[in-house]
Amino acid sequence: MLKRNRFLLGMLAAFMMLCGVGLSAAEKSEIDSAVMQRPLIDQMGEKLGRGVANVAFGALEILIRPYDVANEQGAIASLTYGIFRGLFFVVARELVGVLDILTFYMPLPGATWAPNDAGWGYGPYIRPAWVVDVEHNAFNFFFNEQTVVTNE
Repeated sequence: MLKRNRFLLGMLAAFMMLCGVGLSAAEKSEIDSAVMQRPLIDQMGEKLGRGVANVAFGALEILIRPYDVANEQGAIASLTYGIFRGLFFVVARELVGVLDILTFYMPLPGATWAPNDAGWGYGPYIRPAWVVDVEHNAFNFFFNEQTVVTNE
């Protein structure tokens, strides 16, 4: 059983590296130094919560990615490329969510808080880290309209 789990984790890591899920130049952001200095238990808890959220809500990518493509490239691209991109990100987010749940107690290579940092950490493998962020908050369902997000 342990050999099988190691094999599956290795296959998942290889899939993510081949697909480049962890790096997205369009979604870079500055990382607050306070985030990196949080207690270890907080980082583990966030990783576990992020994994559960990715598994539970990863299917929302099928709606989010075509919306993004429509805003960037138009409706026709959204109906074709956007849907395929959404399907890819559903699979990727679900697999990353499972990885986060299984390994929440330990840092992983390439999972740093800063998108282009090398090293080990508890940060996200896929960006944005959460399925629904402030930019994709339809009808103020997840965040109310007074929510202010800063990079301070």
